Amino acid sequence: MIWDSWNDFIAMGGYGRYVWGSLAAVALALAIEQWTLRARNRAAEQRP
Repeated sequence: MIWDSWNDFIAMGGYGRYVWGSLAAVALALAIEQWTLRARNRAAEQRP
């Protein structure tokens, strides 16, 4: 696909909402996973 401008790139041929929404959902899921793993590790370190 050839994009003439950044707006065309962001629009992704009309599928930009789905592409960028999916990317955001994955990034959010990975961030939540990292947060929960850190919390679990901190809790495990505090156990006697």
